[in-house]
Amino acid sequence: MLAPKKTKYRKWQTGRKHPDRLLMPDTRGVTVSFGSFGLKAMTPARITSNQIEAARRALSRASGKTSKIWIRVFPDRPVTKKPAEVRMGSGKGDLDHYVMEVRPGRILFELDGATEAVAREALRKAGTKLPMKVRVVAR
Repeated sequence: MLAPKKTKYRKWQTGRKHPDRLLMPDTRGVTVSFGSFGLKAMTPARITSNQIEAARRALSRASGKTSKIWIRVFPDRPVTKKPAEVRMGSGKGDLDHYVMEVRPGRILFELDGATEAVAREALRKAGTKLPMKVRVVAR
């Protein structure tokens, strides 16, 4: 699973944002740059490293051996969690996993080297593993 090798700060603040700010479209990473087809986020969400890995596996299995896959997102935001049945207080919980906040318009995966029908089906299968609405886009 994806995780940063080294971070400046071990724990981040929660960073709750206004709902209108989350619905604003992303400005970076919004075009298909490397491959011929891409998977584009249509709604905002936080994607965990497990979900990215599950989508990558589904994509690589469905697309075949000749295709090349690019992962355009990286989870660098740490999420903490306190153990079960622990009383309130005594500080912030331990690091649990890493996420990435994705806003609408971001390209998540790119694919090249497969026919259009195979690529669209593979990207559709990968999109079912993610916690947001996605759309398959072509270059």
